[in-house]
Amino acid sequence: MRLLETEAAARLGEAFRGFRRAALSAVYGRTAMAAADRGDYRALLAQCEDDRLGVWTRLFVIGVPVPADAASAALAPFTFDEALDCGLIEARDRARPAGEVAAGWGAQFDGDRLLFSDQLPNTTGGRMRDHVLGVGGASKLLMDATLRAPVGSALDLGTGCGVQALALVGHAAAVTATDLSERAVAFAALNAVVNGMEIELLQGDLLAPVEGRRFDLVVANPPFVIATPGSGWTYRDGGREADGIAAELAGAAADLLHPGGTMQFLANWLHVTGEDWSERVAGWFPDEGLQVWVVERERLDPLDYVRTWQRDSGETHDAEQAAAWLDWFDRRAVEGVGFGFVNARRIEGPTTVVCETVRHSVETPWSDRVEDWFAVRGRDLEPETLWRAKLRVAEGVVLRQSAAIGEAGWDVDRQWLQQANGMRYAEELDPLVVAFLGACNGGSEVRLQVQLLADTYGAEPAMLYAQLYPFIRHLLERGFLH
Repeated sequence: MRLLETEAAARLGEAFRGFRRAALSAVYGRTAMAAADRGDYRALLAQCEDDRLGVWTRLFVIGVPVPADAASAALAPFTFDEALDCGLIEARDRARPAGEVAAGWGAQFDGDRLLFSDQLPNTTGGRMRDHVLGVGGASKLLMDATLRAPVGSALDLGTGCGVQALALVGHAAAVTATDLSERAVAFAALNAVVNGMEIELLQGDLLAPVEGRRFDLVVANPPFVIATPGSGWTYRDGGREADGIAAELAGAAADLLHPGGTMQFLANWLHVTGEDWSERVAGWFPDEGLQVWVVERERLDPLDYVRTWQRDSGETHDAEQAAAWLDWFDRRAVEGVGFGFVNARRIEGPTTVVCETVRHSVETPWSDRVEDWFAVRGRDLEPETLWRAKLRVAEGVVLRQSAAIGEAGWDVDRQWLQQANGMRYAEELDPLVVAFLGACNGGSEVRLQVQLLADTYGAEPAMLYAQLYPFIRHLLERGFLH
């Protein structure tokens, strides 16, 4: 299936060459664009004229019809008939005044890239079962988290309209993208031509099209929605039981990666009564060959989860579906559904999995946080090494205290470190660790600091270090110490 032949797609790209966010901001102003991002199009509507940029903006940003002759002029050298035939625009004579057309596709920006997809929420009353999404919140999170160091080969599983695949072209020598949906592959092919990029596109279910192949970087924004009875939305329902699609990706990670390669994907996972969610997720990975960091950014209870995804598909009034969905959760003692992303690196040796909940604001891009996480765990942090290391407190880390007034003055009852940068963690400390950190200025080896503390407390240095070491390592892994 093709939406357009290569030559026609190239002309479409030429027609839309000036349609980028920077151009819109320059003409309409940042304030108007920021308001439009929130669904307030008044400032844009007031400024849009009948020139090329104004027509594009009304059609594909605001989602209102335009005169057919204005659309025809704005689309050249792509022809009006071609636009109607492929579905880029639609004649709305029955519902609109004669001679007007509306957007049939969505058009969005990702930096300097223009991405076509099926219609956006503000330009359509519903979605098809094989709907192809544009750039959304989930895809933006994955793009923000994706490592951008140069690699030889990259794979985008479940590419949709090609959001991740085209972003990979900038730092991967060869990019492969797959999708189950024939329509999604067609949109991704179109967007590659429109943006003058080359990617290998394969149609098939998840891993099947690349069986036996390995890559340096794998990303995936898969159809991760859990248990939608009677649904079958290709873009979001993975066709596996429960959170099985995430488990399938996790189980395949080691075999899909070259040594040192990284896999990053978005996922949902169940929170089951009496079961630690992190143990559930950790159990998906093979026993050998991976270093894994799983970050949960959000958790919804079953009712909120069902309501969220029924709104997404326009099924809010389907009470029977909601009841069946909630019954499914009840039968499995599900008390919540987590959302987050998984980062897995191919290593030699046993698999280690770290799962954590991160609800607070983090310094972006997330890719820097992921890079830092793997970098720290790639170093030797064994006791013998740290014994002779020189440590310093990281920039932006401050010590905070909570105290209550007592007979002898202020009594400190809590002390904690707070990061202003990076992951912005907070970590409560006992007085011994606070005393140790006070001397971490990069000037002395740990062994000398421990000896001084031992003299102060009247302790045996080896015993004191054995007590301090787990905290030192933890603070290094969390970025409080360098």
